[in-house]
Amino acid sequence: MKSLSSTSVSRRQAIRLGLGSVAAAGVVALAGCTDTSNDSTATTTSSSSSSTDSTASTQIDKNAFDSLLAAGDVADDATVSGSTWAQKIKDAGKFRLGGVQTSTLFASLDETDNKLRGFDAGLAQLLVRYILGDESKYEFTKVTSDTRESVLQNDQVDAVFATYSITDKRKEVISFAGPYYSTQQGILVLADNSDINSVDDLAGKTVAAQSGSTGPSILSEYAPTATVQEFTTDEEARTALEQGRVDAYVIDATMQMSSIVKNPGKYRLAGDSFGPEDPYGIGLQLDSDGVTFVNTWLKKIEDEGTWAKLWKICIGDRTGIDKVPEPPAIGA
Repeated sequence: MKSLSSTSVSRRQAIRLGLGSVAAAGVVALAGCTDTSNDSTATTTSSSSSSTDSTASTQIDKNAFDSLLAAGDVADDATVSGSTWAQKIKDAGKFRLGGVQTSTLFASLDETDNKLRGFDAGLAQLLVRYILGDESKYEFTKVTSDTRESVLQNDQVDAVFATYSITDKRKEVISFAGPYYSTQQGILVLADNSDINSVDDLAGKTVAAQSGSTGPSILSEYAPTATVQEFTTDEEARTALEQGRVDAYVIDATMQMSSIVKNPGKYRLAGDSFGPEDPYGIGLQLDSDGVTFVNTWLKKIEDEGTWAKLWKICIGDRTGIDKVPEPPAIGA
């Protein structure tokens, strides 16, 4: 297994990513995970330094993931009927889920068994199980940063799980449950780029960001003289970086970390994460009573330790980090 350059990820970055604390020596073992949180819309069914004494697995533990989901709680009829949103899903017999399939840490489709696994995928399927008694009873719709609101507004999905940053602007047209995770912005550059080492170095540079993400607005504040080029998907942005059409790429640091560890030697994170804390929420239709239902369920799985177990399977065990982070306050 190849390890990353020692400049790729700092101890401080790992902590900011919510990936837990590391030893004072400051090394984090990270291996082969990528987060590509955007694809074209379609519907289907169903730095780091390598630690000297620990090596992370590049693959998710499928058996542990599947077993955790199979052991998930199932709500009683009274709990479901107390929510119009949840009862509608139960009456339909399926959960219409909006998400992504190419985000290795958060939601990746395994083509060998056609199962979706990762932190977001696990949370979503635990919620499906909670309402319907079977985690497989969902219909999946791929979303991008540009389509997440519209699929909710058009009643194409019941919820969106897609590393979905909670913002005031988005809350004008949809509602959020959570947050359930938090991150900041990270700067991705090619491994041999020595010119960019912090957000200050983005001044005058051409920087990629995803359209519909929080990146463009954060860049306008923290790197106002940078020229921002927006791309629809993570892959398009990284391709532009590789081809030299942009100097850097800014998006959630969790996604950047994953791209680095899946492509050893190709990229590095330039300096510390920056910008405001970026909380991830579960997208629901505006003013849906599903917010209360989902928040109550989310608190339940956090209190019972299921959230921590899922984090360890999807992120901790695959990045060599033992300490589970505290989830953000629900409703904050």
